Amino acid sequence: MKALLLAGGIGSRLFPVTLGVSKQLLPVYDKPMVYYPLSVLLLAGIREVLLISTPQDIEQYQRLLGDGSQWGITIVYKTQDKPNGLAAAFLLGEEFIGEDPVCLILGDNIFYGLDFSKQLEGVVERTKLGAKATIFGYTVKDPQRYGVIEFDDKGVALSIEEKPENPKSNQAVVGLYFYPNKVVEVAKTITPSKRGELEITAVNQYFLLSQKLQVETLGQGFAWLDTGTHESLLEASQFIETIENRQGLKIGCLEEVAFQKGYITKDQLVEQVQPLQGTSYGDYLLARYS
Repeated sequence: MKALLLAGGIGSRLFPVTLGVSKQLLPVYDKPMVYYPLSVLLLAGIREVLLISTPQDIEQYQRLLGDGSQWGITIVYKTQDKPNGLAAAFLLGEEFIGEDPVCLILGDNIFYGLDFSKQLEGVVERTKLGAKATIFGYTVKDPQRYGVIEFDDKGVALSIEEKPENPKSNQAVVGLYFYPNKVVEVAKTITPSKRGELEITAVNQYFLLSQKLQVETLGQGFAWLDTGTHESLLEASQFIETIENRQGLKIGCLEEVAFQKGYITKDQLVEQVQPLQGTSYGDYLLARYS
């Protein structure tokens, strides 16, 4: 399976902070925001990633992440001149995706929960079989801001509506999606919305109407953080700080995840983090693994 990591957009809700830097490069407590979704892909066992960003920002991501070999993965890059909907990523990434199933993840979403790695691995295996697409639902208090899933009384998804005025549930679609390879052809058939964008909701509706969409609910005890506003960005940093200080473990630590998944050796990990000695991030890894 391959992955598309979206790190574009102008981050207008965070102006003036994002006038000079890409939103997904902003710090969330002790690491760049993009580390968190990238760690989700590693946890899922996905090792081939296409990062999509703007022409003015792409070099910053290349400088930060390189080719991914330091984590035992491959990262390649592609630019998008202007945002025209999440589903457009499948058209931009068609050559990269090839004949494989694909995961789409938003670069400003943070996920944290017990056994999330096992859940992801299960979804990946199911998607590889080509049977169904999978999206995730999460209970929110302001569903009007999101794509909203309507369920019947048996918990079966009936519809998905983008930013509805009158939501039919409080289950929001989070920024993590898994699709069989057919999604590329589906994306080609989508008509732009009133906003002139190729909406991911239209893709999900196709699979839903074809009875090939699985909705997995992220329940109590799971945290999904959307960092699109000043308030939510601060809340995300405070959440990460609290969890890390309480548990003594880091969230979104790419070297640690790569080692635990067997993508790099302990010696490789230690060598890579030597330049970070003297920082909380580097000292954490060196204390645990050297």
